[in-house]
Amino acid sequence: MTTSTIRLLPIDTPTPQTGYIPYRYARYWRSDIELANPRQSGVAVFITQKAYVRANVHANSDLNNEVGGWLIGSWREDQVTGEEYIVVERCLPAVGARRGSAYLTFTQDCQVAMFETMEEKYPDKELVGWYHTHPKMSVFLSNYDLFLHNSFFPHHWQVALVIEPHSNKAGFFIRDREGNLDDRHYSGFHELVTEPRRSVVNWANMKEEFTELLAEKENADE
Repeated sequence: MTTSTIRLLPIDTPTPQTGYIPYRYARYWRSDIELANPRQSGVAVFITQKAYVRANVHANSDLNNEVGGWLIGSWREDQVTGEEYIVVERCLPAVGARRGSAYLTFTQDCQVAMFETMEEKYPDKELVGWYHTHPKMSVFLSNYDLFLHNSFFPHHWQVALVIEPHSNKAGFFIRDREGNLDDRHYSGFHELVTEPRRSVVNWANMKEEFTELLAEKENADE
């Protein structure tokens, strides 16, 4: 197995955009790991329904070998509370990656293609993380995954999404506020919805937490 020397980051570290954290327009899904062992993450993760569906379609395109790609979106800071969060808006499959039943390697060519796509189609977006599958395994980060993540995605706000398509389980690996990353502790996320009562989430290890903010919005809409 070979690895590329190209970093998946620009030289200059970006600064977060300011905005309002969109709790009111999201459903909150907590992982079974979080429910058993709560832990404070460094950033909150929001994902659009389109990006969620696209990641799952790609994950199920090959049930024998790993597939993966990049998470495109924005890193933001709530202008009232200062809370940091990311919004995953696109999942960009890594075309031409070297793949096997237990590994995924981003080649130089597929990394170059990714940057070209970002510059052409998403010039105002950022690389907020990456995703890949673990067919017939479980949801965790291997030593190689940790190497890739720490080498190519070193910022505290960049995340790793692992999907196990056979058991239909998944989770986000997020650094804590000290920058530490647990290779077994995966987190849930906030699903950005267009209609409050309509969800597309079907991961078996996620449980919805009905937030007060969402309840207020639904009551106001009635």
